[in-house]
Amino acid sequence: MSEQLKEIELKGIGVSRGVAVGPVFLLTNEEDRLVEREIGEEDIPREIARFEEALISTRYQIHEIQQKVGEAIGQKSASIFDAHLLVVDDRAFVEEVIRGLSAQRKNVEAVLSSVANRYAKALEDLKDDYLRERAADIRDVTRRILRNLSGRSSQLLSQLEHPCVVIANDLAPSDTASLNRTKVIGFATDLGSPTSHTAIMARALEIPAVVGLHDVSVRVSPGDVVLIDGNKGLIIIHPTRERLERYGKIAEARQMIQSGLSALKNEQAVTRDGYNVLLSANIELPSDVEAVVGNGAYGVGLFRSEYLYLAQDGMPSEEEQFKAYDEVAQRLAPAPVIIRTLDLGGDKFLSHLKTPQELNPFMGWRAIRFCLAQPDIFKTQLRAILRASRHGNVKIMYPMISNVDEVLQANTFLEQAKHELRTKGISFNEDLEVGVMVEVPSAALTANLIAPHVNFFSLGTNDLVQYTLAVDRVNERIAYLYEPTHPAIMRLIKHTIDVGHEHDVWTGICGEMAGNPLMAPLLVGLGVDELSVSPTMVPLVKDAIRSIRYSQAEDLARAALASECAKDVLELCRKLTEEVAPEILELVE
Repeated sequence: MSEQLKEIELKGIGVSRGVAVGPVFLLTNEEDRLVEREIGEEDIPREIARFEEALISTRYQIHEIQQKVGEAIGQKSASIFDAHLLVVDDRAFVEEVIRGLSAQRKNVEAVLSSVANRYAKALEDLKDDYLRERAADIRDVTRRILRNLSGRSSQLLSQLEHPCVVIANDLAPSDTASLNRTKVIGFATDLGSPTSHTAIMARALEIPAVVGLHDVSVRVSPGDVVLIDGNKGLIIIHPTRERLERYGKIAEARQMIQSGLSALKNEQAVTRDGYNVLLSANIELPSDVEAVVGNGAYGVGLFRSEYLYLAQDGMPSEEEQFKAYDEVAQRLAPAPVIIRTLDLGGDKFLSHLKTPQELNPFMGWRAIRFCLAQPDIFKTQLRAILRASRHGNVKIMYPMISNVDEVLQANTFLEQAKHELRTKGISFNEDLEVGVMVEVPSAALTANLIAPHVNFFSLGTNDLVQYTLAVDRVNERIAYLYEPTHPAIMRLIKHTIDVGHEHDVWTGICGEMAGNPLMAPLLVGLGVDELSVSPTMVPLVKDAIRSIRYSQAEDLARAALASECAKDVLELCRKLTEEVAPEILELVE
């Protein structure tokens, strides 16, 4: 029937890759209409009691959502709801609502809505895109409290009966978290940005999604057939037969390529002329080991240990940490497991630590700076890592090093932890390798001073690009300036690798550049010894490396270092990939 209707193409922002075709489920917000009424002095205690009960219910519901998300797709995604819990537990927020009851003499729904709107508006008026996005968290929590006050339940997206594409003006993170992945095959919204929690949830759930479409919710009707292309940021209303056939052929081709890549699972990441690159995986929790093995990675190049802290209410004990590290080391031995020490701060916070709020947390009291200022917390983790090193394959890595003094201080604490274990007769690997994350320009430029005190470097390109180019990587307004192939980045990477090799220090890369199959040959040509990527990207990166000769990679690197702009370097990478592995372009473009 839809083939007889005029096809409409809308362009938005693709925030989660993939293509989906199905009927529309139109999500409306009619249930959240606010009823306002006057109250008397004698009604205030009852309104306060209703408010407190709604807060308790809301807190329970958010915890329940967080637990389900953690079990389904990992604690990193579940940690998104820490911000929601902070709103519910914010006494200043709660007390302002209670004071408003006496001042305004209106029901708690009206007062709550007024206070929440003021908080959200204040955040929306800030220049920082990340903080502006947090206004959505306040609105989401407020909607849930209002629903609990009224006794209404939200539309249960988890109870849809048939596969569909959800269309809405906006989707709250809690709505996205409750999506039934077997029924919701894609979604599109009028509002939203790549940095919103809803977008993050969509990527974690691997649901094709397009946001920022402005008016899609008023241009469709329930049951309309739509096609969502999360790769290109398109939604097609009433797609034609020709359009569907074309997308069908693309999907078929991609499936064949993916099947071919799975055959590389047990192969090494070695170039056609015999140059071997260690291809590892990035993980967050012991449960991720299955993906490491299943995708054919050799060990772990980055174990983000902070997610063990974010996954629970209090600080994990030495024993809890040891069990987690030991499980991963034992299951992957003899393959290496590099554990990065606690990297809190930036966009990762522990509410129970009550760390001070900072105007620029990405450049604030975080990572190694936090650990050196909290020796008890730091040494507890160091002892746990050392104990797990008994398997002989564990290495340790300090994050966000900016000078040699930080390395010396961290190593001093490490020696103290070793001494404490020796005193107790607990065994560990005395030859444990120690490395640093090179993600601050000052570390790259003074690599020759740091090298004598470590065994390896690991380039964290996400932050290295951000700090070198002065580009907030979650700010969509300046996203065009975030260029991993910028000449400055090329030179810093090459310098760090060369200095490392001069000092017999091997160098790896664990940022997003390493997981980009178009850039992998460039990094190989620059001389990198190891690449650590998301487990799901291992087959593509491995294919890219196995498709080239090392001499081609060296030629590419030389041309890149001589280039004047990032776009030229990216085009060089693309041309080589098109020549040696066109199937990769089919998947990434």
